[in-house]
Amino acid sequence: MAETTTTPAATKPVVATRGKTIVGGKTWFWGTGRRKKSIARVRITVGDGKFTVNDREVDDFFKETKDRHYVRSPLIAANIAGNMDIHVNVQGGGYSGQAGALVQGLGRALTLYDENLRAGQKAGGFLTRDSRMKERKKYGQRGARRRFQFSKR
Repeated sequence: MAETTTTPAATKPVVATRGKTIVGGKTWFWGTGRRKKSIARVRITVGDGKFTVNDREVDDFFKETKDRHYVRSPLIAANIAGNMDIHVNVQGGGYSGQAGALVQGLGRALTLYDENLRAGQKAGGFLTRDSRMKERKKYGQRGARRRFQFSKR
């Protein structure tokens, strides 16, 4: 099921299987995560520990401490925090939703990297999609649950 293609920009062949890409001798593992309206595409490889989100440093992107700790929790659970390069493209939603999407994508990519890490990622809840979404506004009301003000007289 491996597919080999040659890109015009790169002269070296690209070998791709599901969630794994080999480009010029370097192996990338992909994972996609979703939370609310956010979608995160996570790409990891063995390296020196660089962690970038939308071409910015992770601590520069996530301003709140809880989001910074939450994003690193799959790496801490896998005990490989310092020796992976992580590149993330995330879009949609707010910062909290983007952090949740990043965590799920990172958990999926780590599972592809090493299948033995799956138990720890599953126990931490990093592979489970959080299905909670914004409730829709109903007609005859001001919002999803808020009613218009009632006046008896």
